[in-house]
Amino acid sequence: MADKLNPFAIAQRQLDEAAKVLKLDPGTHELLRWPMREFHVRFPVRMDDGTVKVFEGFRVQYNNARGPTKGGIRFHPEETFDTVRALAAWMTWKTAVMDLPLGGGKGGVVCNPKEMSEGELERLSRGYIRALAHYIGPDIDVPAPDVYTNPQIMAWMMDEYEKIVGRSAPGVITGKPLPLGGSAGRGDATARGGVYVVREAAKVLGIELKGATCAIQGYGNAGRFAHKLATEILGMKVVAVSDSKGGIYKAEGLPFDEVVKFKRENGTVVGFPGAEEITNAELLELDVMVLFPAALENQITEGNADRIKAKIVAELANGPTTPEADVILHERGVYVIPDFLCNAGGVTVSYFEQVQNAYNFYWSEEEVHKLLDRKMTAAFHAVHEAAQKYKVHNRLGAYVVAVSRVVEAMRLRGWV
Repeated sequence: MADKLNPFAIAQRQLDEAAKVLKLDPGTHELLRWPMREFHVRFPVRMDDGTVKVFEGFRVQYNNARGPTKGGIRFHPEETFDTVRALAAWMTWKTAVMDLPLGGGKGGVVCNPKEMSEGELERLSRGYIRALAHYIGPDIDVPAPDVYTNPQIMAWMMDEYEKIVGRSAPGVITGKPLPLGGSAGRGDATARGGVYVVREAAKVLGIELKGATCAIQGYGNAGRFAHKLATEILGMKVVAVSDSKGGIYKAEGLPFDEVVKFKRENGTVVGFPGAEEITNAELLELDVMVLFPAALENQITEGNADRIKAKIVAELANGPTTPEADVILHERGVYVIPDFLCNAGGVTVSYFEQVQNAYNFYWSEEEVHKLLDRKMTAAFHAVHEAAQKYKVHNRLGAYVVAVSRVVEAMRLRGWV
């Protein structure tokens, strides 16, 4: 992978910019540039045909100055250590920008879950936890779902951990099914948090969102719920959505229920009746009020940033915009809501799940939504004000808020 698009190199460069603004001393800066702890594991899994396959897994605990590390687990055939490192770094800044008493972590297994049976996935999930059980826990490091992992996989992982430690420990993992200590409101939390900050951005920009257009790149959990909630909460018209096979555009708007039904039945949004087919690249450049990149890293680069026409780019994906593109978008007046603020609704409700697990009392969905709204709104305005104060783009503003909070915790502990 070219260093320019290496996600961890990008995460380090973003931190370096914040370090300059904050005038961090070299020792503090160096400590923040690298994970404090990394695990690289290999573990056996018996496959359905009786053979044993050895899988490679990772877990990165980036910084725990503010509390136990927290972050998802990805099952992906192209998972890399540097991707996991970058995501753990971004989780550190995400929990800090949201003012949660947590640090950042991330994990992954190199595998193709689409080619595995349910039994194989269960044995893989349990094997990963066995390999790392002594290094995770409610007060150490709390995993969660991410790409190609889900509540069922979290349930198997929690069960395996509890077998090993010999006691109930629901707080070891979040994103669990509701009957096993999951939180109400977790399903749409990432998109809901993103919609709340888009609402706040429109207020500071003086933009009317009702009836305005938006496009969504990526139609997984976050993209799908962004379609639903942008329509329901903001009154917006979703004119384009896409998935890995391509995109669709309809100027009159795409009805959420019909698109979801079509995707469920056909495995893709492509071919939706009455819509024009477009590419993922074309979707990014549509003339819409709000663009939600909700797919993969490095989608908006110096190669296409000057063609982005959206007024607000709300990053539901991790790392969709490169540092070079950030500068171009800022100079062109495009208001970017950076990923580790925009998509922080997921980790915030995961934190709520940890709290509920800890005192064994559970909140209603309405209470979760209210608390999430309060947290997202406060974080948005802290970032907006920092960006205005230092006259920098919003991602750097978010870094300034997050890094200063982590540095304060490290100083109070006497680390630096």
